[in-house]
Amino acid sequence: MDERRGPSSSEPLAIAAFIDLDQSYLVIFLYNLTPINPGIVHPEGTHRLSEVLVVKPATSLYTAALICLLAVPALPAAADTQQQTAAQYKHIVDTEFVSQYATVPKKDDVLIIDSRPARKYDKGHIVPAINISNSQFDKLTHLLPEDKSTLLIFYCGGLKCKLSHKSAAKAEALGYTNIKVYAAGYPEWKKSGRVTGVSAAYVKKLVDKPSGAVIVDARPARKFKKGHVPGAINVSNREFDAKLNMLPADKATELIYYCGGYKCPLSPKSAAKAVAQGYTNVKLFQAGYPNWKAEYGAAGGLAKAAASPSDAAKIETGEEAGIITIASFNNLIKNHSDQFHWYDVRDPEEVEADGTYAKAVVMAVDDLQDKVGELPADKPIIFFCSTGARGGEAYDIVKLERDALEVYFLDANVQFHKDGSIPTASPPD
Repeated sequence: MDERRGPSSSEPLAIAAFIDLDQSYLVIFLYNLTPINPGIVHPEGTHRLSEVLVVKPATSLYTAALICLLAVPALPAAADTQQQTAAQYKHIVDTEFVSQYATVPKKDDVLIIDSRPARKYDKGHIVPAINISNSQFDKLTHLLPEDKSTLLIFYCGGLKCKLSHKSAAKAEALGYTNIKVYAAGYPEWKKSGRVTGVSAAYVKKLVDKPSGAVIVDARPARKFKKGHVPGAINVSNREFDAKLNMLPADKATELIYYCGGYKCPLSPKSAAKAVAQGYTNVKLFQAGYPNWKAEYGAAGGLAKAAASPSDAAKIETGEEAGIITIASFNNLIKNHSDQFHWYDVRDPEEVEADGTYAKAVVMAVDDLQDKVGELPADKPIIFFCSTGARGGEAYDIVKLERDALEVYFLDANVQFHKDGSIPTASPPD
């Protein structure tokens, strides 16, 4: 008979055997030769112990050799169909891996996907990623490539954010076969010093309400004259040095470069030159003028009226309706907690591991879609999570189905406490 422990695997194995003839035992150690996570260092080493078999009796070396030969094919071929946990997708990559594909011109055989809500993507993302938020995944599958072997790289708001893992699993269920998750996500990408991107919606806000940012068209003058983003200046990449004096003296000024879209390298080249000149707040609107024209027309669209937050509750919101400020959140949860419904929309395993606010209702954002009709209307609802991404998703879901309901969300990093005390909120990454 044999006794087994540890997961089964059909991946490449190495065998080590120990024979104790005095005790008539044979112990076989099977090591999985596939690295635990290529490119990521583990304290346990690069390979994992896959199986231990204790076989008795072990009467001879010939018997031992025969058992060793038969042990590997006898193991269940389960690795290829092994299900990943809900917390983390099985194929994780790092910043160096992603940087090979985050290029302009955009590569045709890879698609980088930001799984965060649009409001997060709008103000900062990896170029040239597209936005398919996890909550809207099923409605936006037409944005995925037809070729199911295309490399898909999902990311979201960092190691505590589960949106990219969930979206990756959904893509796999659709038949895509080459999927990776950049678990460190946007915070790590930004921390690495790479120039990040903004969307047309972000640029539109700057056009409608100037804030001191400078929008720079890196295309040749002839292109600029035919049409450009309102308020933009023209410093073509070729004339960068000659027109350097057109850039602001303050090196901390927000500079947003654009050109002719994802196939146009002029804006990233100019952005890199600006960084080399010491500018510290440089961004790319890489979708560029073609996207602007499609969204707002050649002359730009009229500014949309900003939605005014309800003044029935003493809630302070930021520039976007629905986002409660950190200061307001801290004040209300500390001094007026009974006047609101508090909803923690993280996954249950996160709540179990990190704790939650004692007065909060725990309802994972994935479960919210089916429970929108059950949400109370007697007091305002405030959604929160660990990074703000899923709180924003919850807000979007509710507004789509019950627009009259008074809901808000906290766009912040939140640290929870096991004792159920008030969580600690800090500015988002």
